[in-house]
Amino acid sequence: MASLVIYLLGAFVRVWLCTSEYRNVIADRIEISTPLNSWKRVTEGLHLLDLKIYPYTGDTLHEPPLHLLAYNFVVKSCGDYLYVIFVCCDLFTSYLLYTCARKYMEHLRETQNRNKDKYAKDAMNLLLTEKDFAISPQYVAVAYLFNPYTVFNCVGFTTTVFGNFFIAAFLVGLSYGNLLFATLPLAICISQSFYPVLLISPLFLQLIMKKDSKIKGAIAVMLTVGFWIAITYLSYNLYGRWDFIENTYGFILTVPDLHPNIGLFWYFFIEMFEHFRHLFIYSFQINVTILYLVPLSIRFRKDPMLLATSLLSLTAIFKSYPCLGDVGFVISLYPCWRHLFNYVQQGFLVSCCFFVTTILGPTVWYLWIYSGSANANFYFGVTLAFATAQIFLITDILFSYTKREFSLKYGRIRKINAKVAQLTLE
Repeated sequence: MASLVIYLLGAFVRVWLCTSEYRNVIADRIEISTPLNSWKRVTEGLHLLDLKIYPYTGDTLHEPPLHLLAYNFVVKSCGDYLYVIFVCCDLFTSYLLYTCARKYMEHLRETQNRNKDKYAKDAMNLLLTEKDFAISPQYVAVAYLFNPYTVFNCVGFTTTVFGNFFIAAFLVGLSYGNLLFATLPLAICISQSFYPVLLISPLFLQLIMKKDSKIKGAIAVMLTVGFWIAITYLSYNLYGRWDFIENTYGFILTVPDLHPNIGLFWYFFIEMFEHFRHLFIYSFQINVTILYLVPLSIRFRKDPMLLATSLLSLTAIFKSYPCLGDVGFVISLYPCWRHLFNYVQQGFLVSCCFFVTTILGPTVWYLWIYSGSANANFYFGVTLAFATAQIFLITDILFSYTKREFSLKYGRIRKINAKVAQLTLE
């Protein structure tokens, strides 16, 4: 009953904002809508479609053709009640995350029971209780339903709502080790925003660990790539042209639109000389795709769920066109590791940074664009602080995970030269 009330309250908040005068204000915020996920751009593409004009003419639309076809069906079916689709999709995403968290907590229980005899005697109070296993999934659902970032993301009618839904579906498939329900949603996510291609790594590792077979992992990779190719080929068949790739994947990778957002790309490419552009494009894209993938996959190979969350977090920070919906989705997953919060050292600092930058962002934007008493440096300073807070958060969680592992194996009290030693982050 309590769970139903929570979902109804989450739905009420979204419906109220969607039908209020604040919806257009929220939808126009650059922190919410980007060139990649803006519903206005989708609407323009659908209008061109109705006029029998190729929707990828110009630089307006950046959604794949197959996705545009789905949006066209949704718009024609729902009419003035389009907001119901966004609200329902957000509620389903919350439920999927709850299901994923519940399965992950079952995995933690099995792992804890299996390795209990290997833990140090003075580390028994670090073990998770039945209350921890039961309450963490509920916190995940609540964190998604009432997170301002995800609420605004839904109210702003961004296509990130659908992206989050499919990522949540992938995480459920990942948790259960189900090939179809993991690979197909992942392929859809890759076709929409490309960066989820990194999630192939935790999928491969999960199937190796769960099925105890590298063949299953290889099949999962091939299925994901196969579905992705099939979606791309179907998109080609809709118009018989391949140039939509330049407006989708090409747009994401080359970053031609330098409208300000909460990311880090736009400021650097505005300020630097044009002949350095390719160098910085390669450097930034390597940073968000390849740089962290291998070391994190090696270190957290035994916990694919944490690895997936880490990669999603880093993508939300460093991708070319991030939005608050990406950040809110990742934050909603962190209650799965609430047992690590006792080890977190930067919690107060990170919380303050999130709070202050969330308020300062719109304020500095107004001073820059409307008042003329600030400039791009002010706004970029806020987005840089926001990105730094996210980096502190994910590194703190990962280091806390390492500290807890160490404490479980070797005990909480360690001495060096007869003095109590403490593991700290330098």
